[in-house]
Amino acid sequence: MKCMSKSLPSPPTAPRHPTDNTIHGVTLTDDYAWLRGKENPETIAYLEAENAYAEAQMAPLQGLRAELYDEMLSHIKQTDVSVPYRDGNYWYSTRTEEGLQYAIYCRKSGTEAGPVPEAAEAVILDGNKLAEGQAFFAIGDTDITDDGRWLAYTTDTTGFRQYTLRVKNLETGETLAGEVERVGSICWAADNRTLFYTVEDEQQKRQFQLYRHALGTEHSADALVYQDDDESFNIGVGRTRDGKYLLLESGSHTTTEVRFLAADNPAGEFAVIAPRKVDHEYSVDHRKGHWFIRTNDSGRNFRLATAPADHPGHENWTELIPHRDAVMLEDADLFADFFIACEREDGLPRLRLWKFAGNGPEAVRAGEIAFPEPAYSAHPHVNRIFETTTFRYSYQSLVSPASVYEYDVNSGASALLKQQEIPGGFDRALYASERIRATAPDGVEVPISIVYRKDIRTKSNPIHVYGYGSYGFALPVSFSSNRLSLLDRGVVMAFAHIRGGGDLGQTWHDAGKMMVKRNTFSDFIACVEHLTANGYGDPKRVAIEGGSAGGLLMGAVVNMRPELFRAVLSHVPFVDVINTMLDETLPLTVPEYEEWGNPNYPDYFDYMLSYSPYENLCEGQYPSMLVKTSLNDSQVMYWEPAKYVAKLRTLKTDENPLLLVTNMQAGHGGASGRYDYLKEIAQDYAFLLRELGLIR
Repeated sequence: MKCMSKSLPSPPTAPRHPTDNTIHGVTLTDDYAWLRGKENPETIAYLEAENAYAEAQMAPLQGLRAELYDEMLSHIKQTDVSVPYRDGNYWYSTRTEEGLQYAIYCRKSGTEAGPVPEAAEAVILDGNKLAEGQAFFAIGDTDITDDGRWLAYTTDTTGFRQYTLRVKNLETGETLAGEVERVGSICWAADNRTLFYTVEDEQQKRQFQLYRHALGTEHSADALVYQDDDESFNIGVGRTRDGKYLLLESGSHTTTEVRFLAADNPAGEFAVIAPRKVDHEYSVDHRKGHWFIRTNDSGRNFRLATAPADHPGHENWTELIPHRDAVMLEDADLFADFFIACEREDGLPRLRLWKFAGNGPEAVRAGEIAFPEPAYSAHPHVNRIFETTTFRYSYQSLVSPASVYEYDVNSGASALLKQQEIPGGFDRALYASERIRATAPDGVEVPISIVYRKDIRTKSNPIHVYGYGSYGFALPVSFSSNRLSLLDRGVVMAFAHIRGGGDLGQTWHDAGKMMVKRNTFSDFIACVEHLTANGYGDPKRVAIEGGSAGGLLMGAVVNMRPELFRAVLSHVPFVDVINTMLDETLPLTVPEYEEWGNPNYPDYFDYMLSYSPYENLCEGQYPSMLVKTSLNDSQVMYWEPAKYVAKLRTLKTDENPLLLVTNMQAGHGGASGRYDYLKEIAQDYAFLLRELGLIR
């Protein structure tokens, strides 16, 4: 292996060990398949050599990285507390303290009106103490018994998203002996003694088993309640908001099946709401003897139906909200006297109030929460109380910091409970946001959300465009104080709401998956071209960014139009599509046939091969690229970006930097501590600012 010298840094050269795989008459030669050997010292040596090379290449930016870190830190209120929310007889909150990496989870006793002022704060989980001695730490799921005594929680200390279950006595502070590995969702029954939890299989990381545990017994005695043997499905357990039922959901990317069990009868048998049927997705909640069922049985954008709790079969479903072609019903937040229909229309979230006339399932539309900006995000906040007349929601935009409001369903008024404080001189009036549309090659209009600093915007500003476009995920239009470091230097930032995402409903997702996936890439290119053609910035200074499936987007558009971009920031990129989707032993592969297609079939293979970034690299000039991954990533394995960079080094004919940075102690989301994460962002921004010619 050729590594850099101290005097003249040169990129590492990964050895070639060709591996041939012939499928459908096509032979794929992979020179770098050997990088899959995580335990191979040569693999680790290569990743470390790439890290050293990247640090050497960015050594002149150390001062800028420190400046950016300090700048971003100055915009964070380091000691802060969240809005308390009520659950049972307690009010819960999280707080952060200056100098500490992780949040502290707390509670106080209280009444309906709020926490008792003189009540002592009890710390239920301190992430900083739990993380001691760990390079990575994350809390997964948590659940507390109805009586407030027992806490079940899961933690991950590798980044591989493999969580360990523990139970804590909140009255004594004692954590019970005994742990369970590979746990996903957790939920207590109404007896305050029985805990249900799901477990993943060891190979595919698929949640497939539900267990029942009784406090005071060994975990070895836990009863297996349910096992889903369909490799396309994951399971999860939860509880209705009214607390009456436990829900066990089995779901693939296109099909769901829900089972229910009375929460006060944890030893009973789960019953099915509606048996699984291919391409039928539904979710349920319960109110006063009726199921409320969000279903796509009559259209891709879902409708809302009701059914008697004791006769939930499909033949008994009564429509409450019909399917609409232009409106996506994303959820229905159900309460005793009202519900909030969480919808998406024209690419924007809507929160619409419905009120019940009595104890039956009949309801009427009674209002809508209004939002003042052209592009924003709004969604339910924590609402644990079923019998209530208020509804909490979160709101933010590209220029408005994250806020929590409480909506009075009787008066229709919203009260601000807390807005994220941005220290360090943030002046909202200096910034503007817009929502425009680009026209894709097939004539479809694609929304773009834009933010910039008004007083320094010209046609020569550099542009930063972010995209994702997969899994029906609607790209959030959110505020980031970190982003100020780019905006204040003149960068115009744009967010492309491309097909494959869920920004305009389920049909928007359908139009960018499987055998029409290339729409995602052509949409993104159209967005970039529209921005530069309409004076939003300099066409010679365009940076693009995406992560995971958005990293696939980065690889695909760079192969298609390398001249269009000056710099690329690609996080944990899914760039080795064919090889990954041919390997059914990897996590996610089988379930994701419903998103990408199954390359074991010739038509899917040919189509996926036409865009897979790794296979479509060729000799030529490429933009500057910073590719980032993590050694313990369980979603996109580290070797995908490592192989991609190794191959690209042999093909690129330009002098633009190509950097691979591997976090050797984290997973899909990068560093877990908030200060460590800021350092990663500072590295990203320093790279972008240099490549966009904005170093002061």
